Amino acid sequence: MSRAPELTTINCTSCGAGLDVLGGGRVVAHICGYCGAELDAQHDYQVLARFDGLERPDSPFRIGMTGTLFGVQYTVIGTLEHRERWGAQVWTWIDHQLFSPTHGYAWITVEEGHLVFTRRYRRPVWMSVARVETSEHRPSVSSRGQRYNYYETSTSEITFAEGEFTWAPRIGDRTTTVSALGTDAMLGFSETGTEREVYRSTYLPRAEAEAGFGIDTGLRPQGIHPLQSYKAGRHDRFLRNTCLALALVTALIGLIIGGRDGTTFLPEQRFAANALPQTVTFDVTDATGLTDIRLQGDVRNSWAYLTVELEDPEGEPLFEAGRTVEYYFGRDSDGNWSEGRRWSTLRFHPETTGTYTMNLGLEEQGHWPNTSAGGAALSQVTVSVAGGRSSGFWLYLLAGIFALGGGSFLARRFWHHTRRWRGSDWTDED
Repeated sequence: MSRAPELTTINCTSCGAGLDVLGGGRVVAHICGYCGAELDAQHDYQVLARFDGLERPDSPFRIGMTGTLFGVQYTVIGTLEHRERWGAQVWTWIDHQLFSPTHGYAWITVEEGHLVFTRRYRRPVWMSVARVETSEHRPSVSSRGQRYNYYETSTSEITFAEGEFTWAPRIGDRTTTVSALGTDAMLGFSETGTEREVYRSTYLPRAEAEAGFGIDTGLRPQGIHPLQSYKAGRHDRFLRNTCLALALVTALIGLIIGGRDGTTFLPEQRFAANALPQTVTFDVTDATGLTDIRLQGDVRNSWAYLTVELEDPEGEPLFEAGRTVEYYFGRDSDGNWSEGRRWSTLRFHPETTGTYTMNLGLEEQGHWPNTSAGGAALSQVTVSVAGGRSSGFWLYLLAGIFALGGGSFLARRFWHHTRRWRGSDWTDED
């Protein structure tokens, strides 16, 4: 026997309290919010069970509230609280069943300050627990052009129930749900006993829910919910593309400027290490750019510290500096290896053209006693000077700043994606 469609109120057959009838003809059970009696809505509201002493969970939505979501008017007709345990961890969330005379039944879920809107999904698609447990790679399903990848498997139990429902819930009823996450929606494959259903969930922004129901939920969402798609700023794409383009352009200009060969002021001069110090002169004919003094030594599993003292054309000391040349090599269980370099560069900006005097010396050196790999201390040094060079350093630095700026937009998207999937229980095993 079904319930009379014109029925709008009843008296609880257990405690006599007046109850509003808000749901449609598919309502099976009505749980009294006063005495906790579960009434059979299809058979004269006979008492099916009693749920005494239950504490109503805190939620901004109450039974009887009416609001508009996605252009459809819904009424809150029921409240369920679920609890899931895994080891010492406990998760709770609240489901509110909704009813619309034109669009049927739906759910609003309140979880850690987030809101989720769910409807039954009537498509021939399914992902079972057995498939998840036997899959070597993350399982997925496709429906209506969207791919849903496995997210988690959860088993929860009902800890509170009040209002009208399209089935007869029981305190302690357990439901196992396999969830698969898509770009902006999640499919839930739920099994309760011998029954199984598929639900499709989307994120419900708090502002939309508050505007639709005319309330201030007071919710403070915690973290990123898996259903929260990344929301790019209005100008994010333009700023990202502009920054990356500028990074490329400035890097290319830096390569062009920094790649100039310049003018050779001193061809390579070679000296025996035991003949140092040596005095070398060279003529600077172009003082508009940078000048490089290149030092090179034949170190093998050894190092040497070379010194340079430079005087300008007037015989005034310009600077004193030193550079290390070192090179090491060998073989281990991973194969051949090497580190260091046999050359070094000392760069300066000459103030004027003319003849410069350079005093080249060897201050100290050392040899790595690795007899198996072989090696030798420094035996000869080569020095050369080239000028009229330009450096792309500052352009490279600017390119890096632009690249970081453009990359930050990509990094934020990646970080959001990572946080969405952080709660997944799938692990890839080699």
